[in-house]
Amino acid sequence: MISKHLLLTYLYLLVYITLSSGVILYNKWVLSPKYFNFPLPITLTMIHMGFSAFVAFVLIRVLKVVSPVKMTFEIYATCVIPISAFFAASLWFGNTAYLFISVAFIQMLKALMPVATFLMAVLCGTDKLRCDLFLNMLLVSFGVVISSYGEIHFNVVGTVYQVTGIFAEALRLVLTQVLLQKKGLTLNPITSLYYIAPCSFVFLFVPWYLLEMPGIEVSQIRFNFWIFFSNALCALALNFSIFLVIGRTGAVTIRVAGVLKDWILIALSTVIFPESAITKLNIIGYAIALCGVVMYNYLKANDVRSSQTSGDSERAAKDLRSSNMYGLDDNSSNSGMGGKNGRSGSHLEVVMDEEVPLIPASKGLLSRSKPS
Repeated sequence: MISKHLLLTYLYLLVYITLSSGVILYNKWVLSPKYFNFPLPITLTMIHMGFSAFVAFVLIRVLKVVSPVKMTFEIYATCVIPISAFFAASLWFGNTAYLFISVAFIQMLKALMPVATFLMAVLCGTDKLRCDLFLNMLLVSFGVVISSYGEIHFNVVGTVYQVTGIFAEALRLVLTQVLLQKKGLTLNPITSLYYIAPCSFVFLFVPWYLLEMPGIEVSQIRFNFWIFFSNALCALALNFSIFLVIGRTGAVTIRVAGVLKDWILIALSTVIFPESAITKLNIIGYAIALCGVVMYNYLKANDVRSSQTSGDSERAAKDLRSSNMYGLDDNSSNSGMGGKNGRSGSHLEVVMDEEVPLIPASKGLLSRSKPS
């Protein structure tokens, strides 16, 4: 018999995979001129941010589900604003790519996320340039190049948009770790939306005013309230589902689920959108890239385990010194004080998906307690 806890975990993973795939396919359907024909990606992203900000405001200020954190002007200016700017940029570029390239090819390009995050972390000084990780990044990049070469409907503009969005997202993740952890600020899913979504909306207003607003003709816009409401609701639900999955299983599991989701999404996109044809070279290149991604995750997991072991050893030695100092034998020391609280280091969790949570599951940023 499968335990209730394990069954609930699988249910959360299923919800995450379903919502993630659904949001991506839904966005493609809404934006594509061949289907719903709403080719305004910045407008769509602003709808998502505005809806998320409104829901977060109601939950915090009206229903008082959670309390807002202590946010000073200095923290908001130095942390929230830059993070919101890169979050807005990643969504803007990522959604714009749907206008030019297929969903399947977009998912293949997303294999570059660990490469982008590693490079940004090295540049920001949060990670060291290591030979083993660098070789993995070369393998991932090589696989993506092969996959791009095999793309039938390769589009330079769409590829540049998607890759730029990936690097913007990577920089956001690194800045989240560097800036918020230094301030000791802890944000849950609701408070992160409460502070970051409105700011991202403001940043999106600038490119919207310059690029989309001049060409908008109200008579030519197809607006369906239920289409946009359900689309924004799915995007909001996805953000919460990622936190639920990470809180129950950890970011490594959600990475594996993300890889499974990508394969499912590539297959579904070729059925739903016939123009999303894939070739053998696409699959070979993507498989090579995924091998590099899997090895990268393995190496990072080993780093985390090593840091945990080192932290446990240091605490054990400290407890032993304390027990000897007070004349206690080894059995009297409180050996149970290690465990989960013994995690040292500050590794950056990267979820292989464009709809990643606003605040990654790094130490000090997200409570890893299991939901009831």
